Amino acid sequence: MIVVAGEALIDLVPQGAGALVGLQPALGGGPYNTAVALGRLGSPTAFCSRVSSDAFGEALLNGLREAGVDVSSVQRGAEPTTLAVASIGADGSASYSFYVEGTADRLFTAPAQLPDETRAVSFGTCSLVLEPGASAYEELMRTAAARGVFTTLDPNIRAGLIPDADAYRARFKSWLPSVALLKLSEEDALWLGGTPREWLASGPAAVVITQGGDGLTAFTRDGSAHSVPGEEVEVVDTIGAGDTVNAALLHGLAARDALSPAALADLGPEGWTDLLRFAARAAAITCSRAGAEPPYASELSF
Repeated sequence: MIVVAGEALIDLVPQGAGALVGLQPALGGGPYNTAVALGRLGSPTAFCSRVSSDAFGEALLNGLREAGVDVSSVQRGAEPTTLAVASIGADGSASYSFYVEGTADRLFTAPAQLPDETRAVSFGTCSLVLEPGASAYEELMRTAAARGVFTTLDPNIRAGLIPDADAYRARFKSWLPSVALLKLSEEDALWLGGTPREWLASGPAAVVITQGGDGLTAFTRDGSAHSVPGEEVEVVDTIGAGDTVNAALLHGLAARDALSPAALADLGPEGWTDLLRFAARAAAITCSRAGAEPPYASELSF
């Protein structure tokens, strides 16, 4: 089982141009999208979070169940669901403003243990920023890594939520010894500072950087870099594209029985190329339709 730990929220997506255009609610949150994508691809998946008992929270849980995701580890709270108001650029790129005060997901507490069959845990996005939940997710990350569980991190930077950029950058570096696979966008890498080689020296067995339409590159500890181009597609929006990459990487590694740092080192050029192409294709499908709608296994081959 792959466990995805982090927030579930509602994206409010504009249905046209202008400040007062109508907003369409959509299920979202980076970790939530990753869990749904994994479920649709057919990987046994569980979601670890705290979700509101309001109507939005119920809709979020239903979306996970429909994707085949185990929600038995989800904590519930009476507080409201976090809202993210999206703005879509001319190129389909999305930016967000957040309504997070007093919301359920940031009150997450670390569970006593993960399911016995857990092979990997994925972390990222707002859940590692907003306290007190951020410290609980950090605790879970360190505990899982110490027990030999494969861990992945996608920081998925939302700068407007980070009050002290330097403090967050230092905290990010402190996570790296507990991370097996680091995935981040080119924009996130620039914001964080540093290089893949520096990050690899701190702990991860591999670093994957997404470059939008230009594709993906994986950097490994042996000094290798493996790149694939992006898939050509008519972009509707990019919501959920990076989260789909997370899921595709984890799904592909699980299919190869490669959820360990040693196995990542043994993938080789052909293995990395196949894995990255699979992730690029999955992300392209997500970009071809509105909102975070990752593909099903029937739409892809691996």
